[in-house]
Amino acid sequence: MYLSSLQIENFRKYKKLNVDFTTGLNLIVGENDSGKTAIIDAIKYVLHTQSYDYIRPCYEDFYLENTKDESERSTKFKIECTFKEFKDYEAKSFLEWLGIDDEREYFLKIWLEGTRKGSKVFYDLRAGIDDEGSQISGEARDYLRTTYLKPLRDAQSELTPKRGSRLSQILDSHEEFEDKENHNLKDILDKANEDISDYFENGDGQKLLQDINSYLENFSLKTNSLDSKFQVSGNSLKSVLEKLSLKLFNHEISENNIQGLGSQNLLYISAELLLLKKLEYSGLKLALVEEIEAHLHPQTQMRLIESIQEIGEENNIQFILTSHSPNLASKVKLKNLILCKNGKVYPMDNDYTKLKKGDYYFLERFLDSTKANLFFANGVILVEGDAENILIPTLAKLMDKDLFKYGVSIVNVGSTAFLRYANIFLRQNEPKMDLSISLITDVDVKPDNENGQYSETQENKRKDKINEKQSKYEEPIKSFIAPYWTLEYTIALSCLSKIFYQAVYICWKSKSRDYVYTEDEKQSYIENANDEYCKWLKDGENIEKIAYKIYKEILLDKQVSKAVVAQVFSQLLNEVDLTLYDIHSDVMLKYLVEAIEYVTGN
Repeated sequence: MYLSSLQIENFRKYKKLNVDFTTGLNLIVGENDSGKTAIIDAIKYVLHTQSYDYIRPCYEDFYLENTKDESERSTKFKIECTFKEFKDYEAKSFLEWLGIDDEREYFLKIWLEGTRKGSKVFYDLRAGIDDEGSQISGEARDYLRTTYLKPLRDAQSELTPKRGSRLSQILDSHEEFEDKENHNLKDILDKANEDISDYFENGDGQKLLQDINSYLENFSLKTNSLDSKFQVSGNSLKSVLEKLSLKLFNHEISENNIQGLGSQNLLYISAELLLLKKLEYSGLKLALVEEIEAHLHPQTQMRLIESIQEIGEENNIQFILTSHSPNLASKVKLKNLILCKNGKVYPMDNDYTKLKKGDYYFLERFLDSTKANLFFANGVILVEGDAENILIPTLAKLMDKDLFKYGVSIVNVGSTAFLRYANIFLRQNEPKMDLSISLITDVDVKPDNENGQYSETQENKRKDKINEKQSKYEEPIKSFIAPYWTLEYTIALSCLSKIFYQAVYICWKSKSRDYVYTEDEKQSYIENANDEYCKWLKDGENIEKIAYKIYKEILLDKQVSKAVVAQVFSQLLNEVDLTLYDIHSDVMLKYLVEAIEYVTGN
């Protein structure tokens, strides 16, 4: 069996929420305060944990809209979990509460209803196929307990010997330790106690014990003679397990045990999985892990998530994990991702997105950790090359629209395969994605001649291309198209044309030295570029012909790197007084300005 879905009403930041889960791995991703922990806590409230953590609803769990005051806080909430795909040996523990769906398969609904009167909170747990349900027994509830790893976990403390240690709880619940009375570990401890007693009664510790008993005899009444002996305290199996610790060693590096937080975290996760891998276990095999990446560097994160996917599939274990890590988001299959944003969730399975089967294969090949930033953004700009990737953030800063401050990610798709990435954000049903996506692309229709002129045929082709690209996408995606040829050519037509030529000239002249130059050389290049640009204007050349020279005859024909030009151009923009250039009113730069404003808010 597995947790098929979670329904929430008036809980925390969720007015109403329905989340579907897959049988194996489910990775919930999103920025801080997006609602990931509320989903995990809702499941915990209903199922409780195998470590028997004390958890119960509180006043703050009741829904309150951001714009409302406390008097508007809800007085009721409901959390419902639905389980499917029961094996017969699993179903026998829940016969009183099971239903049968249209496909003649068992399902189980169990829900928790919370109510409050003032600050006092009450709750009731029920299960069944109707709205009333009935109380579920303690034994049945035990079969639904989940393994839970909190975000700020102290792995070393949890695996250290102490009363009620997490390690002792894990081992005590394992099938290997079901025989509490006759387990071999008890015999081992009894033998150890005999050796310890012999050491103090007949060996080197004899004098020490005699001194203690001599003092004890002097302190006690003749009618109540007292004696003592040394032994390992407690002889029950539970007390034996509480004396155990679990240590890490790496014999290739050192014989000393390892204390690093990352390695300890891996050990803790490994120990917790013991309870989910029991052979004869007839309960729920579900692990909830918050911030799975805690204390782990990127390579270990990716190795861990890859292994968890395999473990889940091989042992029928369901994992529901939360993460802030783009590395993990890029490693997990897209269908296993659930995007959490602004009080809504967006599963990425093909039942929910407008991605095609081929898109999933494509994105699994090319959705790396850099591109996976789009899952954590408040807005996304998709671009098709390195030049845009370098230039757009600089232009945004100059517009006082710093992309980092607005939580906007810029994603270089490295090609014109925009539709594959854009369809990630398009939903088949409500809710629609609450996110603004700007798609910046070139029109890719070039002038007919070196004067930068467009014939009537080319002009019509250019306009048709713009209309085609604008109509290809739907909300929340908007396409912003360079009005002429490419980004670089359009900038060469704009009010920034002269500065852009300075960047092209610097890169052209330093190309043979791998684009390395001194500050003095840079100033000399800028002066030469300005002289040449002024000469073009004196000769009566119009802006179209100048732009063609800059882009086609120098940047392209001389094979100057577009990315390096964009980098140098960005540096030059930061050094000039841009109040002298009205970039907001420039018709050539309008598409870039509007693309930035769309994702940052007008």
